[in-house]
Amino acid sequence: MGRVWISRSKGTLSHGSSVNRGSIERAKGGMALLIDSFAAPMFATNCWVLAPGPDSECVIIDPGMPDVSGQLEEILDRHNLKPVAIIATHGHLDHTFSIQPIADGYSIPAYIHSEDRAYLTAPEKLLSAEFSSTVADMEFLEPSQVLELRNGDLVELVGLTFKAIHAPGHTRGSLMFEVDQEVLLSGDVLFAGSIGRTDLPTGSAKEMEESLRKKVLPLSDHLRVLPGHGPETTMSHEKKNNPYLKSLVGRY
Repeated sequence: MGRVWISRSKGTLSHGSSVNRGSIERAKGGMALLIDSFAAPMFATNCWVLAPGPDSECVIIDPGMPDVSGQLEEILDRHNLKPVAIIATHGHLDHTFSIQPIADGYSIPAYIHSEDRAYLTAPEKLLSAEFSSTVADMEFLEPSQVLELRNGDLVELVGLTFKAIHAPGHTRGSLMFEVDQEVLLSGDVLFAGSIGRTDLPTGSAKEMEESLRKKVLPLSDHLRVLPGHGPETTMSHEKKNNPYLKSLVGRY
């Protein structure tokens, strides 16, 4: 395991280690970008795996619930991949449930926005009253290595650059990630034809509208969008067809 270092603003946050279900490889300069995914059994949360290609290191995004280690291992074995980091788009349990066992099992760090870090160990505080009661007696642990992110941080992993875009509304610490100006990991901010709910703790309809207006609409049309739930899409398609984005065009 190599070094981990953080620098803000003009610098990078780096880990110094030397739409369709299934695997996809696409041209990225002189190399391929491998993207694979599966939907977790509960809430069908998309767990994404990104790598520069097979037989390489990879990054895991949003391993959900219950423990999805087995499903993840199938992807890793299929492509002969070695995980070097986990990224959480936000602190909801259906996106973080498997972070601790996977991160500590592979001795790798987990990245999350500073506003949502506390919910790694207290996820019930972000849940509805009904659902929080079902996990009230469960113990949740942080992985050994947690690195906090803020808006604009650049995370250099496996030869890819993940740009953190803070987009509160679904949760206070919700993040999207633009990857090498080709892919957008949109978490539960933006879905195909919809957006994330805002009625759970720390959610805010006002902040969501501001995030859509200031963070989502300015994104490049060509970006391929990999959401936290449902099928993948593109920014071009969503700007033309997503009613939540269309309603903002021309209002500001």
